[in-house]
Amino acid sequence: MNKNTKTSSAVIKRLPRYRRYLRDLQRKGVDKISSSEFSALIGYTASQIRQDLNNFGGFGQQGYGYNVNGLFNEISSILGLDRDYKMVIVGAGNLGQAIANYTYYYKAGFVVRGIFEVNPRLIGLKINDIEVMDYEGLDAYVKENKIDIGIICTTKDSAQDVADTLTAAGVKGIWNFAPVDLNLPPCVAIENVHLSDSLHSLAYHINHRDEVCEEFEDEGEAKQE
Repeated sequence: MNKNTKTSSAVIKRLPRYRRYLRDLQRKGVDKISSSEFSALIGYTASQIRQDLNNFGGFGQQGYGYNVNGLFNEISSILGLDRDYKMVIVGAGNLGQAIANYTYYYKAGFVVRGIFEVNPRLIGLKINDIEVMDYEGLDAYVKENKIDIGIICTTKDSAQDVADTLTAAGVKGIWNFAPVDLNLPPCVAIENVHLSDSLHSLAYHINHRDEVCEEFEDEGEAKQE
């Protein structure tokens, strides 16, 4: 890959999907797969798959396809999943607790080291043996423990202040679940998970499903002819 060429965010967002399907193939004992076979499995065109992977060197062999284990490991390395990440969660309400539980059972190199909260009724609560701490200690904790990722599960009104505190303390990335877009320095990576946006997109697709169904039925009739 040319290090001077920035890979598009669209390609990066497809890599975890490739990795997830490759993981399933590993579990099934599949050793190799062609781009056309991968296309039928994952839903992207074979050309799209080849173009995406060519951003990082290709990894395939003409007449052979892709080695499943090798490609899985390469994508894991590209995504940075060949190392562990220390994380803190800010906000110990229902969403924060759900994220803590998810990461605990996911067990894939993302480790929650601390949970912080401003509500005195939640401070001291234990979630998967991690005691919820007072938000006032967040800055010192992040610095002392060299935390990589801050997870924001607060209200939108306090999210920017939390992001500023995490950034000043030295986190490298923020996973934001608050329903607001944050202003961060370019050197801090951010991934926004706006649940309402996703739900609204679903509502759109539900209300336009007739168009898709008609197109699907037309294709089925054409194949029968």
